[in-house]
Amino acid sequence: MSKKKPLSQGQRRRMRANHEKRLQRKEAGESLPEIQDSSLGPELEATVISRFGQHADIETHDGQLVRCNIRRNIQSLVTGDKVIVRLANETSATIAGVVEAVHPRHSSLSRPDLYDGIKIIAANIDQILIVSSVVPSFTTQIIDRYLVAAEDTGIEPVIILNKIDLLSDEDAPEIEAALKRYEAIGYQVYQVSSLDGHGVDTVKSLLKDKVSVFVGQSGVGKSSLINALLPEAELLTGDVSENSGLGQHTTTTAKLLHFPSGGDLVDSPGVREFALWHLPAERVGWCFVEFRDYIGTCKFRDCKHKDDPGCAISDAVKAGQIATDRYNNYHRIIDSLDEQRHARHFRNEHD
Repeated sequence: MSKKKPLSQGQRRRMRANHEKRLQRKEAGESLPEIQDSSLGPELEATVISRFGQHADIETHDGQLVRCNIRRNIQSLVTGDKVIVRLANETSATIAGVVEAVHPRHSSLSRPDLYDGIKIIAANIDQILIVSSVVPSFTTQIIDRYLVAAEDTGIEPVIILNKIDLLSDEDAPEIEAALKRYEAIGYQVYQVSSLDGHGVDTVKSLLKDKVSVFVGQSGVGKSSLINALLPEAELLTGDVSENSGLGQHTTTTAKLLHFPSGGDLVDSPGVREFALWHLPAERVGWCFVEFRDYIGTCKFRDCKHKDDPGCAISDAVKAGQIATDRYNNYHRIIDSLDEQRHARHFRNEHD
């Protein structure tokens, strides 16, 4: 008897996708009954707290937390979207209304997906807080990757150095010099300790009346910092799920949380780390803000900004107008993009 051939990664992925689609169709058919227009109330302004398949958890301007169906003509709906809803006059056991329309977004946060292209995961973000820390190790390379991602979205980045209570006298000069380099090119930089509370109040004031996202590698203390800012946080989507009787969903879905002192936080694993492989080298260069005055002034149009003759950017580095550290990080990012694109091409070929 011949041995059964194991499924490839692509086959397993397609099986999972088909299974999820069947589950969504079942949920749409059994758990999300249609609401007749005649049973709906007037139009209300609201905000998307979280999106789950064919329904969304919505917060109205008067503070009601409700679960709604989504009109089929709405192509895209994500956490942070400003919407128009109509609530049912008689709420069913599961669904309290319908999302009728989505207002235009002033910003959108997206990430590249190896299989599905660029996916929007949150909307109407005002600022991205890039959290780094003294330990396990401070690295400008990671900060610069996040800055490129933030500049590409057009959302204002803010740099937060956490765990400064662990900053040694030996490491302090190098880290302080690096932070000053970021301030010199126009970035806001704050030093905090979520452990002893140093700088936490300053960050609170920074968050007020804005919608923010925290990003950073594992171990930098994002969760500890968020807990310090939201000591009595209630996951609003959890409240909605309990009220609706549908149960809580996994934490892989974006959620919109409110800071007691003002402002909102979009919390989602999808926005904590950014991939950059979808960006062309020219766009990465533009996302280094201090490069912009020199882009397009090199001798050759296809300049790689290395040892090319007449390179305006490398000349600016030699003249001290661009920091060597940032210049080196730019090339590290470019080199890593080539590796990631090759890996993606290899994976797609073998699916």
